[in-house]
Amino acid sequence: MATAKKAPAKKAAAKKAASGSSAAPAKKAAAKESSAKKAPAKKRTPNAAFMREMTPSPQLAAIIGDKPVPRTEVTKKVWEYIRKNKLQDGTDRRMINADPKLQEIFKQPQVSMFEMTKLINAHLS
Repeated sequence: MATAKKAPAKKAAAKKAASGSSAAPAKKAAAKESSAKKAPAKKRTPNAAFMREMTPSPQLAAIIGDKPVPRTEVTKKVWEYIRKNKLQDGTDRRMINADPKLQEIFKQPQVSMFEMTKLINAHLS
């Protein structure tokens, strides 16, 4: 009885394989045609809220400068400072060790990179 069940399964698999080999090129051709008809991708525009220039607090200005800059630039400049002074933790790269300048902003000796932006936003107006 067990051998009778195995035989139909093999035949069904053989039929699928035989029919799939002839259908595969047709599917590939259909996929190429549909991808050729796609509209060109739209270029992303930045959110105006992120691009508005913000004035840093005196503590933050000691790190990034006192000129008004967008939030995106503030984050970039803080990361440049962190890398230049090698303030990322050696074992857990997500953690940032605060030096005296960053200690004034973070109010703690070590913060995660995810908390960092929240703490920096308090120093922007």
